[in-house]
Amino acid sequence: MPIQTIRPQRLYRQIADQLQQLINDGEFPPGTLLPPERELAQALGVSRASVREALIALEVVGQVAVRVGHGVVVLESRATPMESVMRAAARTEPWAIDPEFESEIELNLDEEIPPFSLLQTRRYLEPEIAALAAMNATEEDMKAIRLAFERNVSDNAAGGRNCAGDRLLHIRIAEASGNAAYALVIKHLLGHKYGAMFRRLQELFMETDMPQRSQDDHKRIVEAIEERDPAAARRAMEVHLDHVLNVFFAE
Repeated sequence: MPIQTIRPQRLYRQIADQLQQLINDGEFPPGTLLPPERELAQALGVSRASVREALIALEVVGQVAVRVGHGVVVLESRATPMESVMRAAARTEPWAIDPEFESEIELNLDEEIPPFSLLQTRRYLEPEIAALAAMNATEEDMKAIRLAFERNVSDNAAGGRNCAGDRLLHIRIAEASGNAAYALVIKHLLGHKYGAMFRRLQELFMETDMPQRSQDDHKRIVEAIEERDPAAARRAMEVHLDHVLNVFFAE
């Protein structure tokens, strides 16, 4: 079976695109079964979870029928690319707040998150994100991470306090993790400019050498990711975020 190596980012979509192309090329005619999940996962070099997500996506766009216990049946071939079909599906059936919860969930994406809550959440999430980036980052991801680090260095040299390069680096690492949910959370947490509370915290408690110390931390994180060392990347991120928390909230 002519299967190609899969890149980690947006994994399920890439798997689905490849399977759809094989179907369109006649490798799997309508009415036949696709190979079992385990076989596909081994051939593609990915997890069964990613294969299952891809098969569900193909079913959503009408390319296959998933029959638990019996296999995945190929339906009539579609010429429309998966990307176009999924965009259309998103317009007609968007991922949105369930009306059941509209009166129960207060969701203001523009409200500032208190600084300790922000940093505490990052401390729990980002070490694992860095470890995943060390395992999953593509060459394109690595380039984006390196460019963000260079922006961090440039910002510090210019004396900027907005920390755009710093935040961009963390966002690029999350994108390289291969986990869209992690990337979404970090983009939301760090894509905003620092709010009034965080800026005042910087004014009162930020050490004069903190930008340089954070830059040094970042360098170790980037190097661990580039060396494909998940344990070192995880530990470097833990050390970095503990440092930030201790600066602002040491007892």
